[in-house]
Amino acid sequence: MSANGHTAWRIAGEEAVHCNCDWGCPCQFNAPPTTGRCEAVLALEIREGHFGDTSLDGVRFARVYSWPGRIDEGNGTRQMIVDERATDKQRAALEALDSGEEGGAYFEIFATVCPDRRDTLIAPIEIEVDRERRVSSIRVGEIVEARSEPITNPVSGEQHRAQIVLPEGFEYTTAEMANTVHARVTADEPLAMRLENSYAQLNEFAWANA
Repeated sequence: MSANGHTAWRIAGEEAVHCNCDWGCPCQFNAPPTTGRCEAVLALEIREGHFGDTSLDGVRFARVYSWPGRIDEGNGTRQMIVDERATDKQRAALEALDSGEEGGAYFEIFATVCPDRRDTLIAPIEIEVDRERRVSSIRVGEIVEARSEPITNPVSGEQHRAQIVLPEGFEYTTAEMANTVHARVTADEPLAMRLENSYAQLNEFAWANA
């Protein structure tokens, strides 16, 4: 058990995120979203992790979010998708994290601002991330398909590299900015979405409840 009475857990790995905001994503700066509302899809691969004595090394999962307005105003909807290769114990561990009841800022915050929690789905998840090149691809069964590439200079066509650094960030401390070439989510409303030439971020994550 952790010091606060919860099951001790930690996960670290790679994350790829796509949302409907313009590049830079105003939400990262506590500003209103580009279109007045937020929708996002992301996939994560745990490089190393555990929930109690259950190893989460190599586990993949995806998350889909939708908010009618600003994230901090709440009333959002969320759904988790777990890779079909995860064991029953690993799936149960991720369900526990998703509840927000086992601590950790990331899961606690999103459980609060997304009270509409849809049933978790199981599907094959493929993730390829190259942060240095700002390239990624995600496929989650027939539910999610997304791809990012570097932002390019509109005049010269050269690749443009930019980062967001949040020293006290609860999701990441440094993220590479990229362009969502396209992203498609086929899910029940309000989680269905299609994105093109919008914000994407590639980052390491390291979350824990202690």
